[in-house]
Amino acid sequence: MTAPAHSYPRVLIMAFQGWSDAGDATTEVLQHLGGMIEADVVHVISAEGYVDFQVHRPKITFDESGNRVLDWPDTRLYGPVERPGAEEDPSAEMVRRLDGSLVTDLFLLAGVEPARDWQNFADEIVELVDVWAIDTVVILGSMFSDAPHSRPIATTISTESAKRRAETGAVRSSYEGPAGISTVIDLALAEAGIAPISLWAQVPHYVHSTPSPKATLALLDKLEELLDIVIPRGELLTQATEWESNIDRIASSDEEMTRYIRKLEESRDDALAAEATGDAIALEFEKFLEDDETSRREQPQQPPADDDDTPPPAAG
Repeated sequence: MTAPAHSYPRVLIMAFQGWSDAGDATTEVLQHLGGMIEADVVHVISAEGYVDFQVHRPKITFDESGNRVLDWPDTRLYGPVERPGAEEDPSAEMVRRLDGSLVTDLFLLAGVEPARDWQNFADEIVELVDVWAIDTVVILGSMFSDAPHSRPIATTISTESAKRRAETGAVRSSYEGPAGISTVIDLALAEAGIAPISLWAQVPHYVHSTPSPKATLALLDKLEELLDIVIPRGELLTQATEWESNIDRIASSDEEMTRYIRKLEESRDDALAAEATGDAIALEFEKFLEDDETSRREQPQQPPADDDDTPPPAAG
């Protein structure tokens, strides 16, 4: 791997339209971040050979000269670009560190889930991570679930790296079943010696026809915690409130839907209550003891003390 030569860790956040983008939650995260960082396209993975153009058709647009051009569904890497002479606007809504300084080492990878040749596609991602000396990779995902819209959006963080799990509180995924391109890339990066973090949000399945700004907010909240950064929310808070209110209004006129949502709410509340039981507390205590034991083993060994505990005289 290329050794990083920068002061802050370089972070790559990636998401793909399709199977792992329920409620458009992950691609909305990238769009939101893209509008708040000084980044341009620094690399393109051509859609040719990977994408089914009958599913994701190219779009015809006009360029600055008025010429008709095709916009292909390529996968694009956005990275920071230095602009000599540019002055920072302290009032601008931009991604910042906890000390208020701008985040200038954030990369975004956006595209659609390929239809074929996934392994080669994943290999190209691994190469990009190496070439751009990325230190941390976060793979976003969102899935439809039996989740009530009226409760906080549940998120999960997982990684194959024990070190990353200790640092972030993530777990090792126990999922078995059909996989998407996100999982293929996750495993390819892990095999290459990189420790990606997967961050997923659960989106209510009964509102699958509309984007879910509440899920987007939940992912942004977790990204802030993971990366120790501050991300302005813009209009997302208002959009999330309106989204929830609209669903409430629709459900109020549908008795069957109301009963179903109430059942989901009770199930979620019971699950949250179970986390505070004695068993859960005991598991946390066991984890604390394990971490403490690990910490003590890593401490340097002190030389045995002399029988005489009297401290030596101070130097004159």
